[in-house]
Amino acid sequence: MSSKPADQIPVKVTVKTAIYSGKEKETFELTTFGRYYKKANSSYLQYDEVMEEGDVHTTVKISGDEVLILRSGAIKMRLHFLMNKKTPGNYQTQYGLLETSALTKRLDTDFNEIKQEGHVDLLYDMAIQGANAGTYHLMINYKEEGK
Repeated sequence: MSSKPADQIPVKVTVKTAIYSGKEKETFELTTFGRYYKKANSSYLQYDEVMEEGDVHTTVKISGDEVLILRSGAIKMRLHFLMNKKTPGNYQTQYGLLETSALTKRLDTDFNEIKQEGHVDLLYDMAIQGANAGTYHLMINYKEEGK
């Protein structure tokens, strides 16, 4: 396998989301297939999700100590994460654009070149239109297909 930046590695992706709101906890889990590649000084993980509303294409951009999650298709969303910082984002719904913000409490990313696997671990407080929407724990694990 060569290390050219445009090389895309087919990966199996597992996304686990836990949302804590007061004493309530909601969890979601998704397993899908996607692509991982490096370009310039960033790493990218892309995968698609089939939802009731339609297909959603997700891109996770990892650059040093920041993570950007872009979703397009049936759901349009932009989330930006910087450790210990409150960052603005947005969420497009059929009713209009909602402003979001994420206060990142944990941001851990890793990619093991030898095993061709990695993870993104995010813990953040989410607000939508200025109102607290809970604490989110997003864990994305990915590894080369067939490994």
